Amino acid sequence: MSFAIDGAHPHDVGTILDHEGIAVRAGHHCAQPVMDRFGVPATTRASFGLHSDYDDVDTLVSGIKLVQEIFG
Repeated sequence: MSFAIDGAHPHDVGTILDHEGIAVRAGHHCAQPVMDRFGVPATTRASFGLHSDYDDVDTLVSGIKLVQEIFG
């Protein structure tokens, strides 16, 4: 799932989430031509798998809220 947070660069989001123990990726995700077309410099991407559970989602949401507080 790729996402952007208003006012926060995806690389900053990735750094903050990393400090919270949340692994995400930030960048073009092999989609640079389409991102250039729509003027999106980068996004943050969280990946879910069979091992993911509700706690993982709750932790990600908490991390996103922290980012919003910092950049809000």
